[in-house]
Amino acid sequence: MKTAIMIVMTLVLATVSGCYEANSQKGGSVLVGEDFKISVPYFDTKVKQGEVKNVTVSLKRGEYFKQDVKLQIKASKGISVDPTYALVKASDKPDVQLRISAAKDSAIGGYLVSVTGTPTTGEPTSTDFNVRVVIP
Repeated sequence: MKTAIMIVMTLVLATVSGCYEANSQKGGSVLVGEDFKISVPYFDTKVKQGEVKNVTVSLKRGEYFKQDVKLQIKASKGISVDPTYALVKASDKPDVQLRISAAKDSAIGGYLVSVTGTPTTGEPTSTDFNVRVVIP
């Protein structure tokens, strides 16, 4: 019985853990394995007024995708994001740490952060994620 419960719990955790990031449409080349996606948080990122929160944005590279990608990051008025630009070289780790901050007087509510990835050659792609400013 304990083994059955452990198997079920493992399957549930594996399923849930895969739901924490959303991927963009493919960018790069139309050839199989020569593309990339941008992975961002799937659920709203909560930031308290006056707080700074770190968020990871990742490139999911195809098996044969060996290009640099320029990331352009834009946030809705009311919150700020740093950096607003990042170059992820083909030899770099695919993760970029963003610092999302809300001023002490930021309005409570939802904001949008847009991330656009442009490869050296091929098609760009973009995706968005939500930031929710909450009371401290």
